[in-house]
Amino acid sequence: TLPNEAVVSTQSTGIAQYKYLFELDECKLTFTDDSLNAIADLAIQKRTGARGLRSILEMTLTDVMFDVPGSDICEVVVTRESVEGKSPPIQKLREKQSEVVSQQAVTV
Repeated sequence: TLPNEAVVSTQSTGIAQYKYLFELDECKLTFTDDSLNAIADLAIQKRTGARGLRSILEMTLTDVMFDVPGSDICEVVVTRESVEGKSPPIQKLREKQSEVVSQQAVTV
């Protein structure tokens, strides 16, 4: 296997752990294909390989992990830009129940 393939296959284990942690707070964690490539590229560039994947994931997700519990965030999307430290992961908010009811009342 190529180094990049080895990193990506090892990466799925760490990603699964983070997805589970977010699910505990009823939040979906999504990675764009581009973000997965960026994680693998960064691990190879830093010469950390699979060992460095956890630290890259931690660096990318630490701040948002403190935002999610008790919030209205229902999904976090990790992008290439967030892996590269250029922007935070995208946070999607769940609709509040009262807003849904009022929207339905208007459309009926």
